[in-house]
Amino acid sequence: MYITLLLYAALAGAYLLVVPALTYAYLNTRWYVASSLERGFMYFMLSFFFPGMLLLAPFLNFRPKRRQIEA
Repeated sequence: MYITLLLYAALAGAYLLVVPALTYAYLNTRWYVASSLERGFMYFMLSFFFPGMLLLAPFLNFRPKRRQIEA
């Protein structure tokens, strides 16, 4: 019984925290240079792990870096 609960907790943690965090890291590095097939894979990952994305979204900041304007 405890093994079943531990397995459910591990799977829920992986689905809600681990895989969405890895997906965020992947998206952050490849978003602007991805091919069309890779972009389709990205959209699939976003939709499949949407609950975990919602949980992590308030804690992540992917704003573009500030541009340096030369005078």
